[in-house]
Amino acid sequence: MAKVAFKPGTMIYPLPVVMVSCGRWDAATPEDTRQCNILTIAWTGTICSDPPMCYISVRKERHSHVLLMESGEFVINLTTEKLAHATDWCGVRSGREYNKFKEMHLTPEAGQVVKAPLIAESPLNIECRVTEIKELGSHDMFIAEVVAIDAEETLIDKGTGAFQLNHAEPLAYSHGKYYGLGEKLGGFGFSVKKRK
Repeated sequence: MAKVAFKPGTMIYPLPVVMVSCGRWDAATPEDTRQCNILTIAWTGTICSDPPMCYISVRKERHSHVLLMESGEFVINLTTEKLAHATDWCGVRSGREYNKFKEMHLTPEAGQVVKAPLIAESPLNIECRVTEIKELGSHDMFIAEVVAIDAEETLIDKGTGAFQLNHAEPLAYSHGKYYGLGEKLGGFGFSVKKRK
């Protein structure tokens, strides 16, 4: 297979695309909603399973950066094909100018642990508390411990108790475009599983 040299860059795709809610919903008023915000992020992922930890990377100039620094908490709200429009809109508009919950008809809900609001329309909300902030260059990485999970009941398999996000039609991001997931090709360990 022929290869060509390509400039170094962020080439690990596809990625999950999530809406991160931050700030304090209880501190917001109808006149001033800047105390909380939604930002769209693709630079996110799992970094540890015990304790459960994840990260988000945010540019310093983003409105949410200040809210994250002040509160030390956020919620990763997984997105779906139905939420594609809201996901994109929340990524290109600033919370300095818009109440994103109101504009996108998203419902803020109180979390179990953090003061940042959950997005009710998201099938899975991951409540996070920041443990470390790394200045990397264009982005600061907020490393966080997962302190609570809020899962849509209809997506939990009654027999196994497993969360079935695939039934919610999750959204992925690749090179500036959004995609749904294709058909399942196999499960973990399928390559070594003995055939019957």
